Amino acid sequence: MGRVEIRFLGGVGEIGGNKILVECGGEAILLDFGVPFARKRMYYSEPFLAPRSGEDLLEFGLLPRIEGLYRFDEAAPKVNAVFISHAHLDHAGYVSFLKREIPVYCGETTRLILEALSEIRVKSFEYDFEGLKFKVFRTGSKVKVGCFQVEPVHVDHSIPGAYGFIVHTPEGSLAYTGDFRLHGGRPELTWDFVEKAAESQPEIFIVEGTNLVDGVVHSEQRLREDLESLISRIEGLVLTDFAATDIDRFHSFLWVAEKTGRRLTIGLRHARLLEKLSKDRKLRLPKLSDDRIAVYRKAKKRYLAWERELMDRYETVPVEEAAGKPEKTLLALSFYGFGELSGLRLPPGSCYILSSSEPIGEEAEVDYWRMLNWLEHYGLPKYHIHVSGHIMPMQLLQVLEEVKPGRVFPIHCERPMLLRRFLEGKFQVELPQPETVYRL
Repeated sequence: MGRVEIRFLGGVGEIGGNKILVECGGEAILLDFGVPFARKRMYYSEPFLAPRSGEDLLEFGLLPRIEGLYRFDEAAPKVNAVFISHAHLDHAGYVSFLKREIPVYCGETTRLILEALSEIRVKSFEYDFEGLKFKVFRTGSKVKVGCFQVEPVHVDHSIPGAYGFIVHTPEGSLAYTGDFRLHGGRPELTWDFVEKAAESQPEIFIVEGTNLVDGVVHSEQRLREDLESLISRIEGLVLTDFAATDIDRFHSFLWVAEKTGRRLTIGLRHARLLEKLSKDRKLRLPKLSDDRIAVYRKAKKRYLAWERELMDRYETVPVEEAAGKPEKTLLALSFYGFGELSGLRLPPGSCYILSSSEPIGEEAEVDYWRMLNWLEHYGLPKYHIHVSGHIMPMQLLQVLEEVKPGRVFPIHCERPMLLRRFLEGKFQVELPQPETVYRL
């Protein structure tokens, strides 16, 4: 049996793009296989300058060169399986390029989300998840792949169905947090993972380090209270933007809409994703026919097949009609739907609530600047009311003190040196380097 070797193929010094290769004796698994959005923006400005093939992504190092891994590579696969921690595209998006005979292990909710995204996104070679060999796990599963035994344990994050992994090998254990937090709605999930990780006595603990600056510790309950306090004073239309996959946030906005005498009004894409996720009964999602929910459709000449099917199953209304009683409406509308604002009659006193992360990266900041211009034009003050999906520094320190790992490797982190200095003297922190081989 060979030595256990670990390589970090993404997520190093950047937010997202996580790809961790673990090898032993000719067998290999990957932990996450996400899109490195920040590095991608270094070369592409979509839609006008977009990658045309997987080979283009290889050229710029956006996909790692692993023989036999991809659909466009005729060589035999040298990776036995891929494990996906959750369905955010910066962790899962590039599984679309994998050979279909390579199994992709994930939670049931992650599978549902990826299938829904594959359906509702504009078809492209990048995010085509059809035909993938999904194998579903849950907490308590122990997945045997060659000499590895992978133990998934749920964690709390801003998307349902998130997991961390404990990888048992012939030379000891390593643990990987994925994205996780302790200040969200289900901290007990994260503590379950921490307890299991501590029991495994990992030599290597791979942790996310997203929130190292501007950290604000709010809870989802506090967010609900803040929303209710604000919205109860707004006399006009309330517009908001929150991630369709953030089910905690959906429940919060549905709760506050009911509390303030409004109807939560969502678009077709959001509705289709919720319909798909309703198969997971643990999420306790209401039906789209619920009186507290309305579904709007944008005006366009041609609807996609899934949109027509949704419109046949449920009552939908034009966005102008949905906002016809502004004082009774809470309208979910992202920046990319702002074209609809020209058809709405926005009464004075209307407001916009951003309930997602602040922009990261130059391109996102430009869109944010454009959003502010639209809001100014229509006289819409903006509030930012959000709860991060990522662990805060003092909470991360608490987790590390519980787990007591041999070595700590920070990824999904733009300032790893800050994290190393924060933990100096308490833990041995190694800053991973791309393609460098680390041994267990």
